[in-house]
Amino acid sequence: MATYEWFPRPRNYDIERNRERLVGEEPSSHPLKSITVVDVKKTDKKGTTPSKIEKKPVSSSVMKDPLSSMLDPLSASLEGSDPLSQMSISSSSLPTTGRKSSFKESAETDGLDETFEPWSVKKSSILTKYSTSEKLSITTSFLSSSDKEKVAMRPSTTTTVTDKVRNRLEQLDDFEEGSVQEMLNLSQQDYVNRIDELNQALVDAWQHDQRVKALKIAIQCSKLLADTSVLPFYPSKFVLITDILDTFGRLVYDRLKEKAVYIPAGSGVPLKLPDNFTPDQVPESAKETCRNWFFKIASIRELIPRFYVETAILKCYSYLNNQEYTDAIDRLCVMTRGIGDPLVAIYAKCYLCRVGILIAPKTRDHILPCYEDFLATYSQVQKDAVQNTLAMQKIEMPRYLTLFSPALDWLLQCIANKSTEKTLMDILEKSRKQCNNALLLNSIISAFKPEYIASRSTQFIELIRESEEAGFPKHLLDRTLGLCLVMASPPEEQRLPVLKEVWKSIMKLKNPSDYIDCAEVWTEYVVKHFGKREINTILADIIKHMTPDRVFEDFYPQLQSVVTKIMCHITNFSMLFSLDKFLPFIDMFQKESVRVDVCKTIMESFNKTQLEPTNDPVIVNALMFICKTMHDSVNALTLDDERKMISNLISGFVRKISFGRDFEQQLSFYVEARSNFTNLDMVLIELVQNVNNLSIDTRKVVKGNHSRKTGNFVRACAAYCFITVPSLQSQTSQLQLYLLSGQVALLNQCFSQADSFFKAAISLIPDVPKDLSQDGKKRQSEPVLQEYICNFLSTLLTVPDNPDSGVLYLLRGLLNILQNYTSDSDFKSNIYIRVLAVLSAVCQESYPYHIDKVDSNDSMYGSDPKFTADVRGICSTLLEEVLNHLKSLHTAETLRRQSQLALELFNTIVHHGDVTKPSMFALALNLWNLAQKHGECDTKQTVRSLDAVKKKAAVLNIKEYTDLVNKMALESRT
Repeated sequence: MATYEWFPRPRNYDIERNRERLVGEEPSSHPLKSITVVDVKKTDKKGTTPSKIEKKPVSSSVMKDPLSSMLDPLSASLEGSDPLSQMSISSSSLPTTGRKSSFKESAETDGLDETFEPWSVKKSSILTKYSTSEKLSITTSFLSSSDKEKVAMRPSTTTTVTDKVRNRLEQLDDFEEGSVQEMLNLSQQDYVNRIDELNQALVDAWQHDQRVKALKIAIQCSKLLADTSVLPFYPSKFVLITDILDTFGRLVYDRLKEKAVYIPAGSGVPLKLPDNFTPDQVPESAKETCRNWFFKIASIRELIPRFYVETAILKCYSYLNNQEYTDAIDRLCVMTRGIGDPLVAIYAKCYLCRVGILIAPKTRDHILPCYEDFLATYSQVQKDAVQNTLAMQKIEMPRYLTLFSPALDWLLQCIANKSTEKTLMDILEKSRKQCNNALLLNSIISAFKPEYIASRSTQFIELIRESEEAGFPKHLLDRTLGLCLVMASPPEEQRLPVLKEVWKSIMKLKNPSDYIDCAEVWTEYVVKHFGKREINTILADIIKHMTPDRVFEDFYPQLQSVVTKIMCHITNFSMLFSLDKFLPFIDMFQKESVRVDVCKTIMESFNKTQLEPTNDPVIVNALMFICKTMHDSVNALTLDDERKMISNLISGFVRKISFGRDFEQQLSFYVEARSNFTNLDMVLIELVQNVNNLSIDTRKVVKGNHSRKTGNFVRACAAYCFITVPSLQSQTSQLQLYLLSGQVALLNQCFSQADSFFKAAISLIPDVPKDLSQDGKKRQSEPVLQEYICNFLSTLLTVPDNPDSGVLYLLRGLLNILQNYTSDSDFKSNIYIRVLAVLSAVCQESYPYHIDKVDSNDSMYGSDPKFTADVRGICSTLLEEVLNHLKSLHTAETLRRQSQLALELFNTIVHHGDVTKPSMFALALNLWNLAQKHGECDTKQTVRSLDAVKKKAAVLNIKEYTDLVNKMALESRT
C-alpha cells in the first residue's frame, strides 16, 4: 500500500447541530393516554349501511401506566402462575407413595378462619419437639421379607371371583395373630424408618389389589397408639401413625370414587363422579361397597384400632348420606370416652376433630363435648395408674403435662375457630370450675384470637395468678400472654398495670433460660407501647440477669431476637443510641459471628427506616462503631456475598450522613470513614464518588467562581480521591474513578490535579489483566478497555495543554502506552481509528463542546499552522499503523476482521476526513472495495454506510461525495 497523509475535514459544529435539530411540534394528546377507536356506521335514508366505516380516535381521560397493564413474559407464558406453583399443581395429580394427608387441607376452608393453622404446619414442630433417646418397640407382621410375601405381592393374573376370594382367604391365613412379631430396642430413627416401611407396605399392598392386607396394616398401626411405654415420644408417634391412617383413608375414598360411575339423566354414557357429587349420584353398587368397608371396621374387636380406622375413612360417608357425617362423628366422640389413658384419649379426640374439621368444617357439635370430656377426666392424671407409669419412666409431672399440649391446642383451636368472645368466656368459666390448671389456661390463650385476649388482659393476669400450677410453670403463661399482647394491643389504661404485674414475676425467675424466654417476648411489648425510660429499664434488667457467669453465651439466639424486635419498632435512632443500656447490651455479643449478625440487623433497619439524612453525632459515632465491627470481620476467607452485603450496608450508612452546607465537616467524616473501611472496595468507591459530589456541590454554591477558600477545598477533595483510588483492588474501578475524578477536577479548574488523575489512568492501562472476573464469570478485558479509552479520548479533547509539556502531551502519552500494548485482536487499530476522529476535531477552529470556564486548545492555539501540522503528523502515523494492520489480515481466518476494520476506517474518513483531497478520496474508495472484496462484511452495516455517504452528498453539496457514491458498488449476495 502507498503512504497516505491524513487531512481533517473543516467543520462548523454549530451549523451541523442546527441542521440536524428536529422541529418541535405541540402534542395534541398525552402519549401515555389510552386511545379508543370507535366505529361509526352511517345509514342512509333507505336504511342501508355504506361500505365505508368512519373511525374516530377518542382519548381516555384517565392516564394509565403502560407497564401496569402488561404481564411479565413469565407470568404470561404460565397463565399468571410461577413455575413452582405449576409444579405443585401437577404433582398433586400424581399418585402418592409416601405419607400424605388423606384430604387436601386447603380444599375445604369454608368454615375456617384465615388464621386457622392447619395440621400440616403443626406436624414438623411436634416431630422436632417431642423426641426421645429411649429404646422403642413396634409390633407388626408386615415388615418381614419372606419369599412367601414377595410371591403374594406379585400382581394377580386371575380375574374370577372365586380366585379373588381364595386369594384374600390366603392373606387372612398368612397374617393370623400368631405371625405378629415385636421389634425391640429400636432407636427413634429406626422407629421412624419402620413406620415409613409400613406406610410403603400399605401403598404397595393396595396397588397390588391386596385390600385385606392394607386394612390389617392400618389396624396394626392403630394399635401402636395404645402403647405409652415411652411417653415423651407419644405426640411424635401420633403424627407418624396418623399419617399412615390418612393414606389409608385416601386410598379407600379414591377407590370408591373410581368405582362410582353414574349415568346422568337423559344420557346413556356413564361418567365419573364430579368432585362436588351428591349421594344421589352414587350408584347402589358403590354404596354397597362403602357399607362393606364400614362393616369390616365395625367388626374390629379392640376399641382404639376400631376408632382410628373408622375415623380415617370418615369421608367415605359422603357416598351414603351427608347426614351420616354428623351421626358418625357424634358416635365416635362418645366412643373416645371408653379410652382409659387420659393422654391416649385426648389424642384420639384430636384426631377426630382434625378429620372432622377437614371433611365437614361446619359440623361443630362434637368439638365442645370432646373438650368437656377432657375436663371431666383430667383428674385421672393424679390417679395411681398414671403416677405409677410416670414413676416407672422417671418422668416428672411438668414434662408429662406438656405432652397434652399439641392435642389440647388443636381442640381449642377448633373451638376458637370463628367463635365469639362469649365462647371464650364460656370456656374460661367451665375450665375454672372443673380444671383451673395452668396448662389448660395456656392452651386457651394460644387458641383464641389475640384481640379477645388483649381486650381483657388484666382479667387474664388474675387468672394466671389464681391458676393451679400443678407442674406447668406459670412463666410459660406469662410468655404466651405476651405473644398475644404483641399481636393485639390491650386498652391503653391496662398497658402499664399489665407490664408491672408480669415483669414483677419475670424478674424473680432464677433460671436464665426461663427468664430470657419471657423477656424476649415482653421486650417487644415494651418497645411497642412505651418510651425510652421503660425500654432502658428492660435492657438493664436483661443485662443484670444475663451477665453473671457469662450465661449470655448460651442464649445468643434469644438476645438477637431482642435486638430484632427493638429495631422493628424504633425508627428514632437518636433516641435508641441515647439509651444508656443499648450499647452495653450489644457488648454482650462476644462471639464475632453473632456480633456481626446483630450489627447487620441494626444497619439494615437504619438504612430502611432512616429516610432523611442525619448528622446527629450520637448516631454517627454509634453507627461508625457498628460498621467498623462489620468491616473488621472481613478477611481473606469471607465469601463474596457476605463481603458484598457488608459493603452495601456500610455504603448505605455513608449516604445517610449529611452535614448540609458544612462541607468541611462532611469531608472530615469521609476521611474518618476511609480510615475505618480500608478493606472494602465498594465502600471506598462510594467514598470517592461522594467526595466528587461534594466538590461539584461546592462549585454549584459558588457558581463556578471559586474563591481562595473554596479553591483550596476542591483541591483537598481532589487530593482525597487521588490518595484513595490506588488502594482499590480492582484496576477497572481505579481507571473509572481516575477518569471521573479528573473530570471533576477539570470542572473546578484544578488543572494540575486533573493532569495527575489522567496521567495515573494512562500509566495504569498496561496493568489491566487480559481477563476480568465479573459475577463469578471470566470475560476479556479488551472490550471494556476499548470503551473506557474512547470515553477518555472524548475528555482529552477539552483538556488544555500544559505549556511545559508540549503539544497534546497526554494523548501522546496514551499512544506511547498503546504502542507497547500487545494484543492478538484489532484492539489497537480500533483505538487508533477513534484517535483519528478525535484529532480531526482537535484541528478545528472551534471544538464541538467545552467545559465551563476552561479554555481548551482551540482557544490556546487558535488553529496555529504549526499546531495543526503536528496533529496531522500524528494522524498520518496512526493511519499508517492501521493500514499496515489491515495488510496483515490476509489469511482466510482473518478476512472477516479485515472487512470490518476497513469499513470502520472508511466511515471515519467519510465523517472526519477531507475527501476533497485526492489521496483521501482514493483511500476511502480503496477501503470500501476492500470491505466488499471477500463478501465477509455485514450487509446491514454496508447499506447504512452507503446511506450515510448519500446523505452527506445531498446535505454538503460537495462534488467528491457525489463521485464517491457513484463509485461505491454494493456487492450482492446470493
